[in-house]
Amino acid sequence: MADQVTLSATQRSEFGKGAARRLRRAHQVPAVLYGHGADPVHISLPGHETQLALRVANVLLEIDIEGGEKQLALPKQVQKDPVNGNIEHVDLVIVRRGEKVSVQVQLVTVGEHSTDVMVVMDQNAITLEVEATNIPTQIEIDVTSLEIGHIISAKDLVLPAGAVFHGSPDDLILSGHSVPSQSSIDAELDAASGTTEQPLAPAPVVDVEEE
Repeated sequence: MADQVTLSATQRSEFGKGAARRLRRAHQVPAVLYGHGADPVHISLPGHETQLALRVANVLLEIDIEGGEKQLALPKQVQKDPVNGNIEHVDLVIVRRGEKVSVQVQLVTVGEHSTDVMVVMDQNAITLEVEATNIPTQIEIDVTSLEIGHIISAKDLVLPAGAVFHGSPDDLILSGHSVPSQSSIDAELDAASGTTEQPLAPAPVVDVEEE
């Protein structure tokens, strides 16, 4: 489970692109905090600390607003600069202890399987209903004994206590396939690039009448 991270916040009264740029130049991140019927609160967060905290998926944040009360929150939407990856804006949704939330959790394979087996992931994450203060960072799938033709479905996953998956228990998660040979890989590449050599058509037969 991810640790709770506390971020200091300051309420802001300036809005718009110009105000946001000034905040980012001061190494601050503009954010908005909302949920549970409360009016949205526009805040600024420390840039470096926020960047580090949001490296963890579904991180639980304690927002300590200057002159106000602390609020538990989850990142709802994070906007990043497409060039440098810096966080430009964060939407935070307020949560309460004991409250259930639906979140996407990453699936990660562990264990050494046979070199003859290739693991094909059908899903890289699943949606779980969990307590807001007890969100797993990932779900591990042991593929040590995975063989060719074997599959792992949602019902085979080991979920943390209290976590609920509302999808079908037969949802395919991953499967074991034989490792393709180099010749089959080359054939697929040739077919994809359209460079597969086609057999030459026979030359047309022309009848010549003798005079």
